[in-house]
Amino acid sequence: MKIMIIGAGKMGSWFAKELAWTNDVVIYNKEPNKKQDIERIKSFDKLSSIKTFKPELLLNAVSLKNTVLAFREAMPFIEKGCIIADIASIKGDLKDFYKTCGFDFVSMHPMFGPTFANMGSLKNENIIFIKNSCKEGITFFKDFFSRYHLKFFEYTFEEHDEMMANSLTLPFLCSMAFAGSIKKDVVPGTTFERHLKIARKLLKEDDSLLGEILFNAHSITKLNLITGRLEYLRHIIMAKDQEELSSFLKKLRENVG
Repeated sequence: MKIMIIGAGKMGSWFAKELAWTNDVVIYNKEPNKKQDIERIKSFDKLSSIKTFKPELLLNAVSLKNTVLAFREAMPFIEKGCIIADIASIKGDLKDFYKTCGFDFVSMHPMFGPTFANMGSLKNENIIFIKNSCKEGITFFKDFFSRYHLKFFEYTFEEHDEMMANSLTLPFLCSMAFAGSIKKDVVPGTTFERHLKIARKLLKEDDSLLGEILFNAHSITKLNLITGRLEYLRHIIMAKDQEELSSFLKKLRENVG
């Protein structure tokens, strides 16, 4: 298949390298100075060059805030039979865009990335496909991802973003709260070191990606949940109530299995 990838960041570059083993892949990045050199992959300096390539699939791997804009800029140069795809971590306005764009689409979310995942061994990692994505596109990507032994899930746009508040926003908030409370001269214990390792990896992510996760419409609900639990724990600690603490810990153990 002839595939055009817009966005040469971490995930765009990974997709380009992996898809190029069995497909004709070209990549375009709006900011040439940020473009990574990807072996075996052709690149375009102008978006209009897409017209001569005539892709059958256009994969949009830019940041969330630029995803719809990148689609709109590319649309004049792609033919109607081209399938358009995104990998946005929060879907936001994409549902409304796809309703009126006039192209078949595949909206998906690989639940892995270069920061935390072992990109050389993705077995049992997860990928979410949005319901109403075109069958041809889903079939193509499921076949592509099957070699990595991923687990497949399907949700609506709304279900996806609500779930991301649980699977991404919640741990992000906890790690940021930890990072915002530590002192550099602390003598670390084992638990502290593990939390610190997670926080450091998280904070290596681009600000734009962290913003995408935190600005999810469902994030405030999770933030309120955390602050509510902390206030309850504060009440227990202030009262030095062992019985209530044991009851609280029992619920926590049930939550984490």
